[in-house]
Amino acid sequence: MAENGEEKLLAVARHIAKTLGRDESMADDILQIFSNFDGRFSRDKLSPSAKAKAKAKAAAAAAAAESGDHPLAYAALDRALSALERQISHFVTSDNPIWADAAEAAAFLDAVDELIAVVRDWSSAPAPDKAVLACLGRADDLVQQAMFRLEDEFRSLMEVGGESFELSRPYGRGGESNGDLSFDSEDDDEDDEEQGGDGDERQVPVAQPLGDDFDIVIDALPSGTINDLHEIAKRMVAAGFGRECSHVYSSCRREFLEESMSRLGLQKLSIEETQKLPWQELEDEIDRWMKAMKVALYILFPSERRLCDRVFFGLSAAADLCFMEVCRGCAIQLLNFADAVAIGSRAPERLFKVLDVFETMRDLMPELESLFSDQYCLVLRNEAVAIWKRLGEAIRGIFMELENLIRRDPAKAPVPGGGLHPITRYVMNYLRAACRSRQTLEHIFEENIASPKEYPDLDSRASSSSLSVQMAWTMELLESNLEAKSKIYRDSALCSIFMMNNGRYLVEKVKGNDLGLLLGEDWIRKHTAKVRQYQTNYIRSSWNKVVGVLKLDNASLAPNADTRSLQEKVKLFNACFENTCRVQSSCVIFDEQLREDLRISVTKLLVPAYETFVGRLQSVAEMRKYPFKSVEEIKARIDALFRGRGALGGGRK
Repeated sequence: MAENGEEKLLAVARHIAKTLGRDESMADDILQIFSNFDGRFSRDKLSPSAKAKAKAKAAAAAAAAESGDHPLAYAALDRALSALERQISHFVTSDNPIWADAAEAAAFLDAVDELIAVVRDWSSAPAPDKAVLACLGRADDLVQQAMFRLEDEFRSLMEVGGESFELSRPYGRGGESNGDLSFDSEDDDEDDEEQGGDGDERQVPVAQPLGDDFDIVIDALPSGTINDLHEIAKRMVAAGFGRECSHVYSSCRREFLEESMSRLGLQKLSIEETQKLPWQELEDEIDRWMKAMKVALYILFPSERRLCDRVFFGLSAAADLCFMEVCRGCAIQLLNFADAVAIGSRAPERLFKVLDVFETMRDLMPELESLFSDQYCLVLRNEAVAIWKRLGEAIRGIFMELENLIRRDPAKAPVPGGGLHPITRYVMNYLRAACRSRQTLEHIFEENIASPKEYPDLDSRASSSSLSVQMAWTMELLESNLEAKSKIYRDSALCSIFMMNNGRYLVEKVKGNDLGLLLGEDWIRKHTAKVRQYQTNYIRSSWNKVVGVLKLDNASLAPNADTRSLQEKVKLFNACFENTCRVQSSCVIFDEQLREDLRISVTKLLVPAYETFVGRLQSVAEMRKYPFKSVEEIKARIDALFRGRGALGGGRK
């Protein structure tokens, strides 16, 4: 019954307007008065076919113009424009926001629709006369006035909607509420309360994600505001003011996005400023950049894409343009930072952070290409791919710089005791750490497979990956550098100990990890054999001399042999043994197993020979009372040398 009553009331209003209005324009004015007086008398209800009537009138006038009846056409156009001027000027000159009243907003949009229809239909009419052209000029001016007001209303809705909407309700991609996201810091909220919220400075609502859950979409505007913006955008695009609408939209949303990015802690630096940062500061900035990239690509940019698509629904070109203009600044800021890292210093210590940047770009590239898939974003997509490739080039360049560092490391003073050289420790720990990103490095090096001519000293590795070749080449350079350093030792035993220590360290660092998988079992076997050869060389150059003193010929053991010469032989052995122990006590062997192997080897070499030596001397009667070192003493000295504190002592790896 209520619905029938309202219909009767609307019918009475239409009848009054038609009866009192002497012409169509006056009737429209009366309907507008009713609409302003009571929201039930909206233009949509009072004139449900207003758009159809306007279109019909415009079409009839255009048909009259086409048939050559120009006076009739001009009169129809003039009447239509006069009515629209009165309606639209009422809204254009109003000091109050039009969208504060739903009925006012609907009436304004109806008038704009009529105006656009008139201009469209008359602009397509053939050969209009001067009078009609003058009318079309008036229509264009009126369209411009209406668009300026719509632009202002659009901006106001964007700003007020952002301020009034409750922004603590982000949504998961499935639509569920997600409370793990805030849009301002707690400190800022407290400050606002303390200051009484005077609003001297307009507060920009910003997104500040918490935690690592990136499955979030931000609704930054109320649904009703989005619908209003969509209605305005449709009219502005239809009137040829789509770019102006896009500019207003993007300027408002860009501020939100930039403020959200700044809350993530990432400084707004140029490429030059980024490159001038001290390395420790740059490391911290890279960590912030990685988080900002994930938040931007998983939360902020998708939310902006969703909002653009809703505001400009059915207007794909405008939606794409707005999205590009909103996100371009922040996207360029993020990409420029990555580019600064890519073209910066290639010092070896930067490898791991550059790898972090490369892997972040790699992981986010599908998301980036999906979000920035339209024609307006082609430059951004291409630039992102180019920067990603430059990061790969930078990583390859860092390995080249590591090679240069190894080559340039000079053979200065020898390492005391033939111990582990710092460059050995540095390079091996470096390569092991790098191989934790083995899959990434294999991808990077596969794109730049080196020519065999670049690695002339390596065995043929046709079936190896390019990363395997790179690692083997780096190890080859390190070994060559160590061999050059070993030559500065004057004592051949120390030279062997140096190569034995460093060679053993290489093998142990390669075993049981990705570096070993890259170099292969053959490499490990080959270099284990090298270490054994260094052990043999050490025994030969130091302890073989001691064993040689123990050799006795038959003449020296004859019954009439000179006892003094035998005593001198014992003294010579004692002196040689003590001197060897003294010299060897200054040597360093880091690996415990290696020390034990050497102890066993020396014991097996020296003790049986000494037992034989003493036994043969005691066959001479005059030598039986001579004070020999016991076999137990010799064993104890060898044990003390290889096991005792400070003797061939160990060290940290």
